[in-house]
Amino acid sequence: MVKRITLLSIILLIFSCWPEKEVTSKAKWYKGNLHTHSFWSDGNDFPEMVLGWYKDNGYHFAVISDHNILQEGEKWKIVSNNKTNTIAYLKYLSKYEDNWVEERENEKGEKFVRLKTLDEIKPVLEVPEDFIIIQSEEISDSYNDKPIHLNVTNIQSLIMPAGGKSVSNVIQNNIDQAIKQRDETGIPMIIHLNHPNFMWAVTPEDIKKLKGERFFEIYNGHPLVNNYGDSLRPGMEEIWDIVQTSYLKEGKPLLYGLSVDDAHHYHKFSIDKINPGRGWVMVKSDTLSPGAIINSLEKGDFYSSTGVILEDIIFENNTLQVIVRKDPNVNYKIQFFGNKVSNGEGGTELLLEVEGTTASYTLTKEDLFVRAKIISDKLKENAQFVGEFEVAWVQPVLPRK
Repeated sequence: MVKRITLLSIILLIFSCWPEKEVTSKAKWYKGNLHTHSFWSDGNDFPEMVLGWYKDNGYHFAVISDHNILQEGEKWKIVSNNKTNTIAYLKYLSKYEDNWVEERENEKGEKFVRLKTLDEIKPVLEVPEDFIIIQSEEISDSYNDKPIHLNVTNIQSLIMPAGGKSVSNVIQNNIDQAIKQRDETGIPMIIHLNHPNFMWAVTPEDIKKLKGERFFEIYNGHPLVNNYGDSLRPGMEEIWDIVQTSYLKEGKPLLYGLSVDDAHHYHKFSIDKINPGRGWVMVKSDTLSPGAIINSLEKGDFYSSTGVILEDIIFENNTLQVIVRKDPNVNYKIQFFGNKVSNGEGGTELLLEVEGTTASYTLTKEDLFVRAKIISDKLKENAQFVGEFEVAWVQPVLPRK
């Protein structure tokens, strides 16, 4: 009996000393790029040089989303036909050893280099929990000369443009193709609508008709994308709110907003070039893997940015709290925008504005949705236009019962 009691005491002692379960989240913020181009289509650099730029500049994940092509199979790029291609080639040679670069000449003496596939590049650049590459494609379609483009992130096989009988029909047909692949493979992937205001191709009315549209670009770093609209047409944020209201009143899921750079140009940085680093997403995830990143994006566990960094976003007890990482000598405004259940599509308004690095807004049952925007007084480096300030967008939330 004594021995049994002693044994029981020992067991209880062991369990009393056992460390408590970790209650704090292991989730981290991962910086990522969801739209960029390389020599595989109309970018002006080699894919590993492009991806290396993102890795060297603090990104944790990146995609190559070339037009209607994946980085697979054999493709050769001429590098002796113009100055930019020659510059890219010389940089490439200085970065990688001769046994990596494969080149040949034709009978005219023109020099070509074989483009590496994503399967070849990944082992060279990827580092677990530090940097990963996610396969992507920009499905590039059109209707009556209007460019209609969608990115599929974590795509598994090439999707060719589906066409259609109207702008919304073209978008829907391509969304359906991507959803079909996702359903058939069981692999997480997201479809997002690219730059609606590029050549004013896509209107709010076009987007409102869609099914399965969960993501679109509220900021695109391409100089020809009209992010802020004009005197006659809405900017991307206004489109976001109009479509959001329509979706929620029809019982559709939230529409999330992405910030991307849509980079094409890597050798000269200026306002008239389509450079990397202008827009990105910060995704909160337990691990750095394609599936985990996609799942967090689909849950809205991310924010979009052109420079402002957040310490955290907390949504508890119907209160949305935003905490900004303070940059010395920079001032911030935290704005909360939303629409009311009783309002129409044009009813989104500024609900609260706070100067500082922390602010919160408590939703009521009267709120249809609420989102936050953080504006700094720091001018953006390599801006899309003169006088552009760094900002960030927090994804919309709904009141919880």
